[in-house]
Amino acid sequence: MKDIVRGWRHIPQRYNLMGSKCTHCGEVFFPKRVICPECRRKGKLEDIKFSGNGKIHSYSIIHTPTEEFKIISPYVVAIIELEEGAKITSQIVDNKGEDVQIGDEVELVFRKIKEEGDEGVISYGYKFKLKK
Repeated sequence: MKDIVRGWRHIPQRYNLMGSKCTHCGEVFFPKRVICPECRRKGKLEDIKFSGNGKIHSYSIIHTPTEEFKIISPYVVAIIELEEGAKITSQIVDNKGEDVQIGDEVELVFRKIKEEGDEGVISYGYKFKLKK
């Protein structure tokens, strides 16, 4: 039950890819922050909704996952630099890694993350796929 409540609380950033931008220095952060690590008290943070477009900064193909993810193995996990400048770690879907390269353009998609409990509550969240 605790995880379900936390899931509802995180819906805005999970389904809208929300972050923070410091109005003082212009730095952009994901996930959202309450204070700018550069400006400290001088900075004022505002919410920002990311476009969902970016490029692969680095990646790894996972061949030996934990039990929970064996069914989707092998899969790609990447550090993505969003157009707005923040970096985010995410799974790259719709491929097994043979087509992924550093610098590839990607776009945000929403996919199933996991299924919880006896009721089968499905959690969705952000992942990325290669742009065509």
